[in-house]
Amino acid sequence: MTYEYDAVPMPSLGPRAVIAGTHSGAGKTTVATGLMAALRRRELVVGPAKVGPDFIDPGYHALATGRPGRNLDPWMCGVDAIGPLAWRAGEGCDVTVVEGVMGLFDGSADPNGPSASTAEVASLLRAPVILVVDASSMSGSVAAVVHGYGSLDPNVRIGGVVLNRVGSDSHESMLREALRPLDVPVLGCLRRDPALEWGERHLGLVPVAEHGSAVRESIGRLASVIEASCDVDGVLALARSAPRITVEQPLQARLGARVRIAIAAGPAFSFQYPDNMELLAQAGAELVPFDPCIEAALPEAIDAIYAGGGFPEVFASELAQNAPMLDAVRQRAATGTHIWAECGGLLWLARSLDGNPMASVIAADGGMTDRLTLGYRRAQLRVDSFLGPAGAELRGHEFHYSALLPAGDAIDWSGRAGSGRFGFVTPSLVASYLHLHLGATPELAERFVAAAAATVPLPR
Repeated sequence: MTYEYDAVPMPSLGPRAVIAGTHSGAGKTTVATGLMAALRRRELVVGPAKVGPDFIDPGYHALATGRPGRNLDPWMCGVDAIGPLAWRAGEGCDVTVVEGVMGLFDGSADPNGPSASTAEVASLLRAPVILVVDASSMSGSVAAVVHGYGSLDPNVRIGGVVLNRVGSDSHESMLREALRPLDVPVLGCLRRDPALEWGERHLGLVPVAEHGSAVRESIGRLASVIEASCDVDGVLALARSAPRITVEQPLQARLGARVRIAIAAGPAFSFQYPDNMELLAQAGAELVPFDPCIEAALPEAIDAIYAGGGFPEVFASELAQNAPMLDAVRQRAATGTHIWAECGGLLWLARSLDGNPMASVIAADGGMTDRLTLGYRRAQLRVDSFLGPAGAELRGHEFHYSALLPAGDAIDWSGRAGSGRFGFVTPSLVASYLHLHLGATPELAERFVAAAAATVPLPR
């Protein structure tokens, strides 16, 4: 399928910087979110973005900036989409701040695809990198670390360093002295402070949707720490040093029928990519959020249901006790309403989750395990569906500690660690552990909207 761009000027990327870590846990989310909030305090419009498929960090970014937290993932969307998606994140902004994923050079380890590393995204965007270093157990060795990261890839420019978990004034002096010969600016030194460590859960930070007001207060305190401990002017100057480059227009979905799609939301289902929601709206959908934990009925006059990921296991009791909602979803599925479910939504549609009754749309039972399933997936539909015919290929990711028995057999998947089958697909249902980002595949949004419009002719 070919998409044509409107005859409008090519967009260009403005001031931007990438916040990277030496490794996971170095503190890049703290620094990135704090910088976003500190820049916003200066009445700057800040565009937030996150490398990789993460759902949780962008929620913090959105609170810090007042704008949607977007994802830049070369593996799922392709390298050609990264510039356009970054432009969308920074459209109309004074500066774009991109938080990396894992360590600077960590990625998918896929020999047949993009690395999807922070370094790759920084190179594609020609954006300077601010390297966050956990200096808690270092002094002179910090120079070797920064030198190594700065010299490994000539296409990646380390424009500055933020030292995290610094123990004292004397510790800071030793670190600065060690880095002086490298001619890499130290843009900040954050003291070791438990107050800067946010609450974590098995998939990372606890989502904003579960404690938004408390997170707002934390972000405010964090902004104050960043202002006191970092050279915010230096960060802004570095971002403005990025060359202005033109990129393609982001792909858009073509307007089709007008439909209403119920979007599972609330604290149990907070994993939705903003780009996906916008593409569904472009295709003609009115998006109607609802909270499956507390609302007794689905929104009125809906044509389809989308249930993305989240933490239904944390709210399994509330979901199970809301029997009217479970009955409504079951009845809708039985009468052919189109349902698209990913990961957490899949568990909600199962018969049970950790012994709690769920919607019983799918003849399977879910439960939490102590094993993390994580990775990018090449997937192929084995049966016809509203996302495409049998044989259609999809690119997505898995990230969960749960398991479903039986796992389903409607989708073949392969990844770095192996291959298998999972998922449940009928003409009106697609439910699996696969998360999809539609930034490079707007036709999937178009197909979902078209299918919804064709089968549920409810009056308006």
